[in-house]
Amino acid sequence: MRKVLGLLLVSSCCLMGEISGVVTNATTGKPQTGVVVNLIHPGENGMQTLGTAKSDADGKFQINQPVPSPPALLQSVFEDVQYNLVLQPGAPSTGVRVNVYDVTNQPSQASISQQHLVVLEPGGDAIKVNETFLVQNTGKTTFLAPVKGSVQFFLPKAAQANAKVTVEAPNGMPITRAPEKTTEPDVFKVGYPVKPGETVYEIAYSLPPSKTFDGEVLGKNPLLLVTPEAVQLSGAGLKEDGIKDLGQNGTRARVYEVSTPGAYQVSIDGIGTLQASGEEPAQASPDDGSPRPTAGPARLYQRLPWVLGLTFSILGLGGLLLFRRSAA
Repeated sequence: MRKVLGLLLVSSCCLMGEISGVVTNATTGKPQTGVVVNLIHPGENGMQTLGTAKSDADGKFQINQPVPSPPALLQSVFEDVQYNLVLQPGAPSTGVRVNVYDVTNQPSQASISQQHLVVLEPGGDAIKVNETFLVQNTGKTTFLAPVKGSVQFFLPKAAQANAKVTVEAPNGMPITRAPEKTTEPDVFKVGYPVKPGETVYEIAYSLPPSKTFDGEVLGKNPLLLVTPEAVQLSGAGLKEDGIKDLGQNGTRARVYEVSTPGAYQVSIDGIGTLQASGEEPAQASPDDGSPRPTAGPARLYQRLPWVLGLTFSILGLGGLLLFRRSAA
């Protein structure tokens, strides 16, 4: 009798613990066959694969493993693009929908739009720079351009040895990447794909103390320069170079718009930081392209939600960022 009860208990646990669902090609709206789905458990010792399944002709898959302790995710690869679905604690483990998308290298087919922000924090021993691209893909295909990259950015020579890139894909965890060289001098790229939704690319680096900052606007989109209120950007030719002072608007930051494509230089007057008091600097994760077990928004959003609320509202994205802030 005890053996029978034990077998029933084991069988019940297995049924309760299985993870099943459907892989859907969200571009076509149809089930996607032949996609390998892995159950991944990130931890201090790296990424551990706990189970694997392949979607059948109806897109269905089943992994006979219980959902591990958070964080846990389902990882799949389709057309050389990796998709991650975080398994929320307490959520049903059956009927899970894993979305994948067709891939294009044409931005127009993916409906790509982009906003660009550079935060300067001059200090006594260094200038800290956080450069952020907020990329929207409102289409139903994933944009992947390995040669040109998803975003391109200028890096001063003094920053090229210490620059770190953090990418946060839609509904994903922050991952780290190394800047990739292009054929243009001092111009780098990130080849991480732009999936439907919002992807944030953040480039963080430091420069030696200086009274000037050199940058470059690549492409037609303007960028916003943000500094602490104690820091002012000035210099001869500020307006002539297409740089407009947008003021403070009651915040603890100064905002400037750089609208002219090409190289620019600004003079720096003052020192200051936008980092909250007592905040610990973020630790860089290994550059293996895997999700880290630190869920949540990108570092810039944690540190500067009010700056982003100001700057992107100027560009017509205020409602979107207010939604992100309330969700956080």
